[in-house]
Amino acid sequence: MPEPYMRAADTDREAVVRRLGEHMAAGRLTLAEYEERTGRAYAAKTFGELAELTTDLPAPAGVRATAATSPVTYSRPAHSGGCGAGPWGYGFWGGAGRRGAAWAGWFSTSLLVLAIWLFTSIASGGLLPFWPIWVIGPWGAVLLAQTLSGGPRNRRDRRRLRR
Repeated sequence: MPEPYMRAADTDREAVVRRLGEHMAAGRLTLAEYEERTGRAYAAKTFGELAELTTDLPAPAGVRATAATSPVTYSRPAHSGGCGAGPWGYGFWGGAGRRGAAWAGWFSTSLLVLAIWLFTSIASGGLLPFWPIWVIGPWGAVLLAQTLSGGPRNRRDRRRLRR
C-alpha cells in the first residue's frame, strides 16, 4: 500500500467502494454503515483516509493477509481549531467532501461579486442595478435543492444498491 499521506485517485476510491459493497453483500456492514463509509470514501483525499474505512474488515477472499496487503491504521493529527474549524473538525460548512466544498465555493464567489458590484457602484457615484443576483441566486438555489434532497451523489449510490 502506498504511503498514507499520498493522494488517492478516483480509481482508488472506486476500488474501496467496491470492496465495501462486497462486505455489505456478505452481511458485515449494514446499509447505513455502507452509505456512511462510501460517502467518506468519495471524500477521501489520501490513501490513509481510504485505509481507515476497511481496517475492521477481513482481507478479500483469496488474498493472504501480509504486511503489504493488510489494512493499515494511521492516526490523524489533532485538529488545530484554525479558522473555520467546526466542533466536528469538518470546517465552517458543517460537512466534509463535495457538498461542503460546493457551498464554500458559492460563498466565496458571492462575496467576490458583491465586492465588485459595491466598488463599481461607489466608483460610478450611485448604486448600479444589482446584477450579482444572477450569479448568486440560481447557483444558490441549485445547491440548496441538492442539499435538501441529499444530492446527486446519494441518488447514484442508491441506484447502485438496487441492482
